[in-house]
Amino acid sequence: MFTRAAILGEGLPSGADCLAEGRVLARDWQGGASAFLLHYGVASEIAVKQAAMVDRRVMQHAQIGWRDADLSVRGYREIWEACDRAGYRLDRYGLCLDWSMAVPRGQRDRAQRGTGMILSRPEDFVRLANAAPVAAHFGDFVLGFPAAVENTQAALAAGAGAIGNLGQYFTFRVPGFDDDVEATRATLVALGLISAQERPVLVHSNIDDGFAAQFTDVANALGMILVERDIAALCGVSLGHAYGHHFSDPLVRMAMQRAMAMAGAAPGTMVYGNTTSYRGTVAENWASLGSYLMVDALAQRLHPTGHAINAVPVTENERIPDIAEVIEAQLFAGRLIRQSAGWAGMVDEAAVEAVALRLLEGAGRFRASLRAGLAEGGFDTGDPFEMLLGLRRIGGRGLEAAYGAGVPDGRAAGGRVPVVAATILSEIAAMAQAALAGVIVPEAVRGLRVLVATTDVHEHGKMLVDEVLRQAGAGALDGGVSVEPAALVAMVVELRPDAVALSTYNGVALSYFRAVRAGLVAAGCDVPVLVGGRLNQIPEGSNTSLPQDVGDSLAAEGALVCRTAGDMLPALGRIAVERTARAAAKGG
Repeated sequence: MFTRAAILGEGLPSGADCLAEGRVLARDWQGGASAFLLHYGVASEIAVKQAAMVDRRVMQHAQIGWRDADLSVRGYREIWEACDRAGYRLDRYGLCLDWSMAVPRGQRDRAQRGTGMILSRPEDFVRLANAAPVAAHFGDFVLGFPAAVENTQAALAAGAGAIGNLGQYFTFRVPGFDDDVEATRATLVALGLISAQERPVLVHSNIDDGFAAQFTDVANALGMILVERDIAALCGVSLGHAYGHHFSDPLVRMAMQRAMAMAGAAPGTMVYGNTTSYRGTVAENWASLGSYLMVDALAQRLHPTGHAINAVPVTENERIPDIAEVIEAQLFAGRLIRQSAGWAGMVDEAAVEAVALRLLEGAGRFRASLRAGLAEGGFDTGDPFEMLLGLRRIGGRGLEAAYGAGVPDGRAAGGRVPVVAATILSEIAAMAQAALAGVIVPEAVRGLRVLVATTDVHEHGKMLVDEVLRQAGAGALDGGVSVEPAALVAMVVELRPDAVALSTYNGVALSYFRAVRAGLVAAGCDVPVLVGGRLNQIPEGSNTSLPQDVGDSLAAEGALVCRTAGDMLPALGRIAVERTARAAAKGG
C-alpha cells in the first residue's frame, strides 16, 4: 500500500490555497477575444465544440511550430488560407512550444533547448495565435511545469481556446528543473486562474503524454481520464482529453472514443495521429494516415465527442514538416472527411460497443480502486495538490500494478492481465524482431550489460532498445528517462556497464553526448556510448534554422552512431570482443 507519509511527507502547500492564489490573478488576467472567436462570432472554443457535436461536424486540427517566429506566423496564416480556398475548415492549431518554455522566463537562458517555438513575451503569444482565425491550442509545456503561471497568463492574453498539457505533468521531466513540488504549486495556481475566467477555457490533457505510454491496459488509460476529470472538478475547470499516439488497432481506437462518449468525457481536444505507424516510406505513410483518419472521422460522425482529428504530415518520422507538407495533410483530411459520409454503415457498431463497455467497466474499477487505496493510505483525495503529486510520484507502473483493472498476475508485463491490451508493447516486440531479422548476433553480446537511457521525455525509443537487447540475450540496465548527463555519469561510475545506449529525440543529440562524454572523462570511465534516435540539433546560437543532422559530428567526437535499432548489434559485438581481449590481457 502506498502511504501519504512515504510518498508525500509533510509541509506541502494546500491545493485550495494555490487555487485561491490563481483566482486572485484573474482580476488582472482575463482572456480576450481572439481572431478565431471574432471571425466566427462565438463565445469560446468550448461552445464551438459543443455545436460541432450537435451538428456531427468533424473538426480538423494541425500541429505547427517552427523555431523561427516569422516562419510560424506565416505558416499559421498560409495553412488556414489554403484550406479555406479548398472549402475546408481548419478549426484549431496545436502550437509546439519548446521544452525550455517549461522553465520560468528568468531562468530560461540556462535551460536545455529542443526544437520547438520559444515565445519570450505575452506579445509573442498574441502575435502568433492571432495570425489567422484558428483556435489556439497551447498544448505543450504550459501547465505541469514551474513556468505554468506566466505561460498561462500569456496564453490567456492570446485568447487561447485550450491550455495544457496536464498529461505531461505526470511523466515529463525538464533537465535541471525537476522540482515536483514547485511544478505542482505553479500548475494549481494556473488552474485557479483558468477557473476564474469569464470566457471559459478548456484545460487540455494528452493521455498518451501521461500514463497511457506506460500502462499495458487501455482500460487503465481510460480510468486515468476519469481520475484526471475528478481532479479537474476539484479545481473548477473543464478538462478535455486527447489520445491517439498509441492506438494503432482500429477497433480499440474507435472503442476508446466510444467509451469516452459513454463516460461523458467530452468535449475533447483532439485525436492525435497514430504516428507510431509511420515506419515506412512517405508513400507508405500516406496509407497509415488515411487508415487512422477514417476511423477518427467515422467515430465523430457516429458518436460525437468534439475531438478534432489530426492529420500528421507523412514526413513526421523523418524531420519537422514544412508548411507545404502540413497543407497537404490537411487537404487530405478535408477530402477524407467528406468521403467518410457514406462509410458509417460499414462499421460494426456492436463490436465497437462491446469493447467500449469492457473499457468503461475496467476504467470504473481502476478509478474506484485507486481512490480507495489512496484514501486508505492517508491521502486527502479531496485536495488536488495531494492527488496530483501523489499520482506523479507513484508513477504509471506503480499505479497499474496496485490498482489496475485486470486480474493480478506476476507474469504479466504490468503485473495484471489486461482487460484490453495496449498495442504498444506488442508493436515494440515486433519492431525489435524486425531489427534483429537477418542479423547474426555475436555470441559475445550475450551477457553484456548495457545502461539504457533517454536524453528527453520520449520513452518509446528506450523501450525498443531494451527489447532488442533482451531478445539478443544482453542485459539492459535502466538508466532512466530524461536523465541528466551528470546523473547518467554517476550511474556509470556505480554500475560499471559494458556500454551506454542513449535514445534521443528532441534535438539535443550532440550537446547531450558532449556533456556525457566530458563527465565520463572527468570520472576516468572509458565506456563506449551508443547514440540512436532522431540525431538532430538546431545549430548553436540559431533562432531560425530547422534542426540539422548531427550524426557525422557525433561519430567524429567518439559516439557509436546507430541509425537503426539493428545497428546496435555489430557495435556491441565489437565492444564484446574488445572486452574479452582486455580480460585476456589482464589474465596474461
